[in-house]
Amino acid sequence: MAYLRMDFLSEALQKITTMSIVIPNDVSAEEKEGNAYYERGMKTLYLLHGFTGNDTDWICGTNIHTLCKKYNFAVVCPCGDNSFYLDREMTGGKYSTFIGKELVEYTRKVFGFSDRREDTFIGGFSMGGYGSIVNGMKYYKTFGKIMAFSSALHLDEMVDKGGDYTHELFNEAYLKEIFGKPGQLRESDRNPKYLIGQIKKAGGEIPDLYLACGTEDSLIDENRSFRAYLEENQIPVLYHEQPGEHDWDYWNKELQPAVRWLME
Repeated sequence: MAYLRMDFLSEALQKITTMSIVIPNDVSAEEKEGNAYYERGMKTLYLLHGFTGNDTDWICGTNIHTLCKKYNFAVVCPCGDNSFYLDREMTGGKYSTFIGKELVEYTRKVFGFSDRREDTFIGGFSMGGYGSIVNGMKYYKTFGKIMAFSSALHLDEMVDKGGDYTHELFNEAYLKEIFGKPGQLRESDRNPKYLIGQIKKAGGEIPDLYLACGTEDSLIDENRSFRAYLEENQIPVLYHEQPGEHDWDYWNKELQPAVRWLME
């Protein structure tokens, strides 16, 4: 099992950024014996952290390294700052381009990861859950499946309330910088519903979705609403909720079932 934490220069972000990587590249023949997941090539899962987090969150907060070895997949955890993984006009603000294009191309080139859509997945929690849905849809030709926990799906409320929208974590300047004008959000690449509509218009294949949220999580209503939208529009989704809050105790309960679904 290889664990790397490396710095590299990102053109999209115009800075040196950090990513953590886990690769099960030294599993013994005895360990592989009888494991059907080693009868196929290695898959890759790009995992996005939440607000205030960094590239080490998934590595430190979960047993993802054990799951990598069991199910034969590599994990790439980028540092997304507090960007919501969206592109902004400012120099160095292309976080969506970084996640959906540059990071994937770079890691495939350096580590030899599969370039097949069916081997390439994206996931995240909270801000990263939103980022994985948005970028999984925006780059639907790259990602075959999306795993999103407790996703920060505030966009409908932001659109409905417009300039009156407030949030305890984000001041007005931050919301304006990250999301732009509320009146332009409904039909923008910040809106997963809009992106799904664009995939349909293009005749593309919508990535498979696994959504989960704890019943005591403050984001439960937003996640239930998004599930309802998907079901109303006949978009297949595996949705799971169980008792839990917005924390690692809950996300760890969901992780192995979600990973098993990804790797099937």
